[in-house]
Amino acid sequence: MSEQYNSSLKESQLEKNFIPQNYEAECYRISEERGDFKADPTKEGDAFSIMFPPPNVTGTLHLGHALTFTLQDILIRWKRQKGANVLFQPGTDHAGIATQMVVERALDKEGISRKKIGRDAFTKRVWEWKEEYGGTIINQLRKLGISADWERERFTMDEGLSNAVKKVFVQLYNEGFIYRDKRLVNWDPEFRSAISDLEVNNREVKGSMWYIRYPLKDSDKSITIATTRPETMLGDVAVAVNPQDERYKDLIGQTLILPLTGREIVIIGDEHSDPEKGTGAVKITPAHDFNDFEVGKRHDLSAITILDEGALIWLDEIENDLQSVEGLADPAFVKALAGLHRDEARKKIVAELERLEFLEKIEPHTLQVPTADRGGAIVEPRLTLQWYCDAAKLAVPAIKAVETDKIVFEPRQWENTFFAWMRDLQPWCISRQLWWGHRIPAWYGSDGKTYVAETKEEAQAQAGESIILQQDEDVLDTWFSSALWPFSTLGWPEKTDSLKRYYPTSVLVTGFDIIFFWVSRMMMMGLHFMQEVPFHKVLIHGLVRDEKGQKMSKSKGNGIDPLDLIAEFGADATRLAICAGAGPGRDIKLGRTRVEEHRAFITKLWNAARFLQMNGAAFDSSFNPETVQTTLGRWIIEEARQAADTANAALEASRFDDYARCCYHFIWNIFCDWFLELSKPLLNSTGSQTEEIKKVSAYTLSIILRMMSPITPFVTSTLWTKLGYEGAVEETKWPVLPKILHAEDAREEVNWLIKLITEVRAVRSEMNVPPSQKAPIILKDAAQHKFAWAEQWEEALSRMARASSIKSLTGDAPKSSAQIVLDEATIIIPLEGLIDLDAERARLTKEISRLEGEIDKVERKLSNENFVARAKPEVVQENRDRLEIFQAEITKQKAALTRLS
Repeated sequence: MSEQYNSSLKESQLEKNFIPQNYEAECYRISEERGDFKADPTKEGDAFSIMFPPPNVTGTLHLGHALTFTLQDILIRWKRQKGANVLFQPGTDHAGIATQMVVERALDKEGISRKKIGRDAFTKRVWEWKEEYGGTIINQLRKLGISADWERERFTMDEGLSNAVKKVFVQLYNEGFIYRDKRLVNWDPEFRSAISDLEVNNREVKGSMWYIRYPLKDSDKSITIATTRPETMLGDVAVAVNPQDERYKDLIGQTLILPLTGREIVIIGDEHSDPEKGTGAVKITPAHDFNDFEVGKRHDLSAITILDEGALIWLDEIENDLQSVEGLADPAFVKALAGLHRDEARKKIVAELERLEFLEKIEPHTLQVPTADRGGAIVEPRLTLQWYCDAAKLAVPAIKAVETDKIVFEPRQWENTFFAWMRDLQPWCISRQLWWGHRIPAWYGSDGKTYVAETKEEAQAQAGESIILQQDEDVLDTWFSSALWPFSTLGWPEKTDSLKRYYPTSVLVTGFDIIFFWVSRMMMMGLHFMQEVPFHKVLIHGLVRDEKGQKMSKSKGNGIDPLDLIAEFGADATRLAICAGAGPGRDIKLGRTRVEEHRAFITKLWNAARFLQMNGAAFDSSFNPETVQTTLGRWIIEEARQAADTANAALEASRFDDYARCCYHFIWNIFCDWFLELSKPLLNSTGSQTEEIKKVSAYTLSIILRMMSPITPFVTSTLWTKLGYEGAVEETKWPVLPKILHAEDAREEVNWLIKLITEVRAVRSEMNVPPSQKAPIILKDAAQHKFAWAEQWEEALSRMARASSIKSLTGDAPKSSAQIVLDEATIIIPLEGLIDLDAERARLTKEISRLEGEIDKVERKLSNENFVARAKPEVVQENRDRLEIFQAEITKQKAALTRLS
């Protein structure tokens, strides 16, 4: 089929317009059939591998994906051209909590609950959902042109990857890196599961600060504490004051009576209490606050849990300690709170404190409320028994790898962020109270012991046949399995050919937000199990913002679906716009206008190819660039050589924006605007020079298509085939051109001509000389060979600079002439008779005055500190941009007026 397709396109006439939708799907299908994307570990070439940052199986393509995968794909396609043995490893992540939430919602619509159908039936439903919907994002990535080896696609719950997860867990447990402990975790009361820090968002809300008096035992004195969560006072075990606080230091060690419960609690001295905040005294609730938990450990305090898994009041741990104290505590009141939601309990507690006159005051307060990324539930710190991994020990080799440049972050400043996180690691909670995920390979025996093994049979062998085993109900954190991704996808623990060939991987392209959560954990696991880094380079890109620099969000209505961009403008234009904006580590401004601009570039390339085809510039496999005789031919080949080298250097340095800029400049400015324009007389003529220029044109276009293939694969593939070039552009090598004889001489001559035409055009535009009016170009003090160049290119100067003649001058310049300095020469353009000089002076003076007024207005606005501080950043930037435009324009207008003086 692919041969028939290629045959039907080969040397066929190009349509007037390139319509991406007519070619993208078919080009991609043919590339797959031809095996362009396949990796073969047995082939020659230096290994170059990139692993997908596995998108969630629940996901759809968004601009963050489009950015990450486009940059990866550019590197992959470029390295294939460079002759590397390339693997682009695809796959998706099972995304435990996200996927479980999606399926539970689907069951809710059917009137079915997860718990009602049971774990096995629920897990089966998730797998069914995965089979039906789990490939959505993969199909969308194909539309973007991502050239992964899809036959190798992996899923974090595949059998092979699941076996790798079990092996890693068991080994780390046996080595003492994994253990169980009772600690505070982020708890989602909706899912009733621990969640990672990454799954918690802090949302700013307007709330209250309650000031509550805690009376001293056997005294009429009290200490006032300030809290945003009065309901947690049921679990208070102490009040902390700063040891240096003169107000309280004499009270340290004394006893308080906890209002409502009557429990006695101690006043402790701890620097956690800030004398400058609130009242300087803070209540300590170790089971419901991360800071309090650490204070509790320092002072050997008990931790009392008063909220259950669903954030309802739970009194089991305090019920027997409730004391009846007249005017202070009534056990019946507290017991009546059992089972109430925390918010409802808060209202009742505040009302009771007010009734008992222990509520001193209430103040409005803005606070950060932690919410679950999935579902939006308010997250609770909760004291639970969980599985933990000693991340601090595993981090030591990872830190050293970055310190010794075995792994390099680009931009390098992100290494500081990495070190800050890694040198202050807490134990990593790796268990989740979910049903979807890798079930923890631990069994609890009827003898009270825990048995960790890869299979139940192995656990039973450890325990003995008489022991009844029950597997742990929890699953592993999604990040645990994705930490193994660089080697588990290659077949580990088996020593496969792919593992030997492609590990360590070459580059990881990702956003800064998961440096700690994913990047660092891959380093830990790779170094521990493979004794080698998982990748050599980490490319950190910024966020995708809208065209004004604002963060995209649903509330602002400025979000963009990349699939809409692809549908309207094509995948090539979308990829090109992304690449052009992808400077090292900086945020990318992207919107419909920018993509539309880059579609114009695709159109420009198509039109140039169509122009050459219509003028008979056909590919000649015998063409040798080193035999070119024409100055124009030597010039464009040398420019192409330098452009290819510059583009290659940009990709070597991971400067995607420079790569795009280099291609854009060479194709649009050099090839289209100058080479094609200068070659028109030859293309419309006959003879040896004409034949040579046609061959040079087709050859240079082949260089362009190869240079652009990594970034715009569809239009380049289509043009390559339709114009009759040999093979497929995907199978060609990156262009490496020889330096031909006299290339620099040709380059000097043609570039001088371009500067001359450009300067003359600029002056004519500034002077408002009508295009229909030709004028002499006079060269004063020009070197003899440059005047000869001007005479040689007289046709081009007449057509492109509207020159009526080319003359040399030894005396004074004619009056009312515009003068331009070009190298050692002065270029003179007589204006007498071409324009009304007095009217032009008046027009320029008026325009300069207008621009001065505009500049004054903008400068006054920008010098106003209130405006700069209060206006939106994009408005301030817009004014700065306007000022820059006005200043550039007034410089031009003043120069034009000076020429008329």
